[in-house]
Amino acid sequence: MGILSRASYVVRSKVNALLNRAEDPTESLDYSYEQMRDELQDVKQGIADLTTQKKRLEIQKRRLEENVEKHNDQAREAVRQDRDDLARQALEKKQAKMSQIEELEAQIADLQSTQDDLVEKKNALQGRIEEFRTKKETMKARYEAAEASTRVSEAMTGVGDEMADVTRSIERAEERTDEMEARSQAMDELVDTGAFDDALSDKDSIDRELETGRSNREVDSELETLKSEMGGSGGAEESGSAATAEADSEPAADVDVADAEVEAELEELKDDEE
Repeated sequence: MGILSRASYVVRSKVNALLNRAEDPTESLDYSYEQMRDELQDVKQGIADLTTQKKRLEIQKRRLEENVEKHNDQAREAVRQDRDDLARQALEKKQAKMSQIEELEAQIADLQSTQDDLVEKKNALQGRIEEFRTKKETMKARYEAAEASTRVSEAMTGVGDEMADVTRSIERAEERTDEMEARSQAMDELVDTGAFDDALSDKDSIDRELETGRSNREVDSELETLKSEMGGSGGAEESGSAATAEADSEPAADVDVADAEVEAELEELKDDEE
């Protein structure tokens, strides 16, 4: 596998992994569950804020009620002192405070009603969240089991993108191995035939032919020796020896003639140099 092919394989693997995670329904379920929990938290925060506001109004109401009692005491004391004018002022303030208390009571009642509604909605939402969480976990377990089963099936059958890439890698490796084995066998064959020896040696064809002739004569001589030792027939041995001697004498004569011609040519070369 070349560098570009390997890089492409890695990139495609990463992209496939990202797409699979993007399409994973379990993540969508988890996201929806978190959204519902955020909504529940918002409702709880709203109830807390509303309760805080209601408590402030209740505190303000209690202070007004205390002022009402104070103005009552002031009015009584003014009457005892024959100060009707002061008594009237105290009663007027009392009536104003009573009006404010009534308004606060109405606001507190509204806040309490809103709080009750929010608490009911919060309880309902919390129940839905718990139900959704149970379904979510069940769906996630089913999906993960189906995904694992699919991966095993793809691995067993050799389908799927990743398994296809693995199969192609194995095929390329087998092709490369076959090619290297064939090349190795060809090299061995060339070594056996002496092709490399010929290419590396500085001997020409004449030298190789002469070496072959000498080897053949040595083999023939050794063969005759073996025959003599084995006690072969005398006539056959003598005729063979005579034939061999005659055969050997003819090349010797040819060699002498060739040597004479070479010597003559060598003398001519020396004369030319002088």
